[in-house]
Formats: sequence, C-alpha cells, structure tokens
Amino acid sequence: MNALLPYLIAAVALIALGLRALLLHRDTLRRLLAINVLGAGVFMILIAAARRADGLPPDPVPHALVLTGIVVAVAATALGLALDRAVNSAATDDDRRPDAGNRGDDNPGDAGRDHAS
Repeated sequence: MNALLPYLIAAVALIALGLRALLLHRDTLRRLLAINVLGAGVFMILIAAARRADGLPPDPVPHALVLTGIVVAVAATALGLALDRAVNSAATDDDRRPDAGNRGDDNPGDAGRDHAS
C-alpha cells in the first residue's frame, strides 16, 4: 500500500481542486477545465486500483476504462468548447444588431393599436 499512497494523495488533491474550481467559478471555460482536472483525479484512482499485490501484472480492465475515459473526456471538452463559442458568438451578434434594444414598443406602425389588450 505504500507505493499507492502518493498516487492516491495526488488523485484526491486533483479531485478537490477540480470540485473547488467547479463550484467557485462561473466562467464556462474555467468550469470545463475544472471538470477535466476532476476527471484526471478519477483516472489516477482507477490506475492506482489496477495494481495487484505480490508482483503480479496489473489488471488491464481499469487501464482500458481510463483510456476510454480520456477519449470521452477529450470529445466532451471539444463539444463544450464548441457550444460555448456558439453561445458567445450568438450573444455578441445580438448585441451588435442595431435593433437589439428595440422590442417593438416604439414601432410607428403600431401607433393606432392598443397594447393593453
């Protein structure tokens, strides 16, 4: 168990840092990075769990899970970044339109209609 202790301490530290950043930051990019740091901690725990006693080779199943998890994490991060970019560009496009502040309240074509109905 002595050989696993540094890995487990590092994994718990990464999970704690990821959770802290996830809860404290409101920026989407920082939250995505926090999720990735948290995932790295989980991956380290899975790698440490693969070790067997008595010099036997490590269990390959947790290694396969970690490899699959890394691929999924990269794809999910790319999707999150693309969605964040699309949302931010749509928000800035709406702010740049000349009629962005016009909600139709002062439309000259509506001058004869009653808006209270």
